[in-house]
Amino acid sequence: MTAGEVAALIGAVAGVVLVVALVFALASLTRTLRLVRGTVADVRTEALPLLRDLRTTVDQAREELERVHGVIGRAESIGGTVDAGSRLAYMAFSNPLIKALAVGAGTRRAVTRLRRRNRER
Repeated sequence: MTAGEVAALIGAVAGVVLVVALVFALASLTRTLRLVRGTVADVRTEALPLLRDLRTTVDQAREELERVHGVIGRAESIGGTVDAGSRLAYMAFSNPLIKALAVGAGTRRAVTRLRRRNRER
């Protein structure tokens, strides 16, 4: 055998080894892709119902938030009405009440002075 024939034989063996290695790599890649497809299918079958449930829950939460917003708006309105009513009551009753208390205090002083005078006599 000549050197050229030996080189050709080594090249042929290397080519066969390379082809066998590629076949094993492709087989491994095929198995991995099957596993990935199965996993994706499992995720799809389990995740889609969960996403539907999540959407339903979010819709219900939005409805509840709208209700709470309405309740808060009504509470603010009631608070404003009560505040206006209390200011009105204060303005309506404070001046007459102060005057009545002042008259009562003046009357008490007058009665006290009259009693002192009557005792001194």
